[in-house]
Amino acid sequence: MTDETSPDAAPGAPEPTTPEQVAPLHVPMLRIIEVGLAAWVVALAIIVVVPALHTGERSWWPWTCVAGLVLGGIGWAYVRRGRGNARDAA
Repeated sequence: MTDETSPDAAPGAPEPTTPEQVAPLHVPMLRIIEVGLAAWVVALAIIVVVPALHTGERSWWPWTCVAGLVLGGIGWAYVRRGRGNARDAA
């Protein structure tokens, strides 16, 4: 028998093909970071306006929003400069 198909394959079955290479998905990181920063700004505004959210046991809540804004700003600057993009990675 000179058939090059595997002996387990059914007669007339299509030959197995190799999958095509999948391209990486483009993710708009700057937009995601900007939405996160906007969410921290909204959270900070709500916490400052509602006194029950920043008094007593919750006095640290505004500082959490400030930390989120600062760290998000650092991340935004990092990605904006191009260092956070995997475009040039090999």
